[in-house]
Amino acid sequence: MISATHLHPMLVHFPIALVVLGFIAESALLYFKKEDWLSKSGFYLLIVGTLSAIVTLLTGVFFTSEMTGSAANIQESHELFAWLTLGTLIVTSTVRIILKMKDNENANLKRIAFALYGMAAVFVSITGYYGGTLVYDYMMPL
Repeated sequence: MISATHLHPMLVHFPIALVVLGFIAESALLYFKKEDWLSKSGFYLLIVGTLSAIVTLLTGVFFTSEMTGSAANIQESHELFAWLTLGTLIVTSTVRIILKMKDNENANLKRIAFALYGMAAVFVSITGYYGGTLVYDYMMPL
């Protein structure tokens, strides 16, 4: 039987995969400039990744318990990077949506959005690392 405590571990994989894959698509666009599908893929993966990060973070906040000892320090780092990931994703998504709605070709905003997307990919990877450390090193379910 699935309980609310199972939701966070079930959902954590989605933002990691979506954000990292989306950033890879955006990075590939640097080399394959004429491939419009890469830009569209990166955009949609960003949006879905942001939405999944919101849901995943909320399940972590509401359905996981506080840990003690050295695991508590790891959990704090995990939570910090989860919030950094979400904040970066929301800002990146907002910039990309504005660019898309205005059909804007502002090169500076595109560069900023790309850098933020890269930061989000790094942050979500670090968040996953700390989450994995909690599960595998401390044998504690998230």
